[in-house]
Amino acid sequence: RRTLESAVANAENNHDLDAADLYVAKTYVDGAFDIPRIRPRARGRADRVRKPTCHITVVLSDDLK
Repeated sequence: RRTLESAVANAENNHDLDAADLYVAKTYVDGAFDIPRIRPRARGRADRVRKPTCHITVVLSDDLK
């Protein structure tokens, strides 16, 4: 929801488009890098934890095809 709201706000502010005329043309999610984190364990050891991330792309259009 926040990504869609951000895309609409960007279209209004950066491209002078009216929000009422916009529709979602494409959406897709691509994988990105994993953020390495460390989880403390017993006896002073540590385990590596992978925090996956992604890229969310929303393409808006004002023209129905």
